[in-house]
Amino acid sequence: MSAQPRPGRPADPVRGLLRAHRELCERAVHPLEIAAGLEAHGVTDRTAARFRHRDVFSLAEELYARAPHPGAAGTALTEAGRTENAGRAGRTGRTEHGGHAGHTGRTGPGRPGDAPHAVTEGGPGGPGAAAVLLLPLLPGALCAAVLAALSALAGRPPLVLGAVAAAGAVLVPAGAVRAVRAVLFTRPAGVVSAGAHTARVPASLAVWACWLIAYALFGDWLLRELLGGGPDIPGSVPPGVPAHTVLSLALAVAPAVWCAGGFARVARRRLVRSRSLAEFAAGVRPVLAVAVLVFAGCVPLLQRAAAWALDRAPLAHAVAGGQGEPGPVRLWATAALCLLFFAATLLTAHGRGAVVPAGLGAACAAEAVALLSVLAARLPGLSVVARPVEWTVTALGAGAVGLLACTGAALALLAYAAGALTGVWAHHRAAAPT
Repeated sequence: MSAQPRPGRPADPVRGLLRAHRELCERAVHPLEIAAGLEAHGVTDRTAARFRHRDVFSLAEELYARAPHPGAAGTALTEAGRTENAGRAGRTGRTEHGGHAGHTGRTGPGRPGDAPHAVTEGGPGGPGAAAVLLLPLLPGALCAAVLAALSALAGRPPLVLGAVAAAGAVLVPAGAVRAVRAVLFTRPAGVVSAGAHTARVPASLAVWACWLIAYALFGDWLLRELLGGGPDIPGSVPPGVPAHTVLSLALAVAPAVWCAGGFARVARRRLVRSRSLAEFAAGVRPVLAVAVLVFAGCVPLLQRAAAWALDRAPLAHAVAGGQGEPGPVRLWATAALCLLFFAATLLTAHGRGAVVPAGLGAACAAEAVALLSVLAARLPGLSVVARPVEWTVTALGAGAVGLLACTGAALALLAYAAGALTGVWAHHRAAAPT
């Protein structure tokens, strides 16, 4: 892989490897990222021995030291200087550490402690502390304001109420998207552009998210109507928007963003301190578990807060058409939907959004199949296809369909996240979606 050495000059077997993986080495913000990329390409410790290194991590440190890093101060070394520095580090490492060039105490850019871009949070390119704290509260505040406006305008012409509701339907999701993008998807100052490694948020994600929210608001009513022989068109209309569900979903944005952002910051700090891929993975797994558990514990508290706020003001009857607080199954279904969105946010924010549409689409498909099976049962000889849905609704209520669909999809995405988010490349800030 390396070029033939000239007579009288020492061989440089790493140069060919650097050329083969130049893009990987230049975009890395930490040697561990190069080590992860090399292992993904089949480079093992035995392969690293052929390059005069004890293991893959030691080889990755030399590659990181010798590769130029655009936008990083002090890394514009010449090729000759990089070669001389790496050769000296390799000779010192082999003498003192049995071939490990990464632990020689050198002060070049290859030291893990000299990777400031991996932990930068604020600055011109990243959100400040005020934005991290306040922006996630925006969706809940907007939703509460819209509900209060609808309550204050009760009795006004339907056109006025519809305009206020339409404005809320636009502003609340826009506030949620704004908060998530500003806190989780903004690269810190100094991080190299992602280029080919930039992950794109799939367009289908918005479609599946809209379906899930619509089903959470009107799916139970539609399922009951179908089981009862309806709906009668145009006679049957939904009784109103369930204010408790809407407010709970809006309030859940804040802990979701805070937990996801906290997980990302702690993981990047562990990335700087870790000396191997296994050590990094072992340190990140409990952090991910804590983030998920904290968010899961916050959702019931937010639902209680939403119920308390609606009980203190005449919002539930004015907006929800007299539905009041939903039953326990509907509460659990809303909590499962919040957990599903949290898992989707975690994966998308760390460049693993390609699997998210599959998870959300599976939940949407389960809900759609439940509705279609009831319709199909009206055809001669197909009454049996609706039996599972009928038994589930009879035993648990109409909200059980959404509960089962969202819970299954959320657990599947979290199981995938347990493996995907413990890898080094999941925390490469240049891989944040655009």
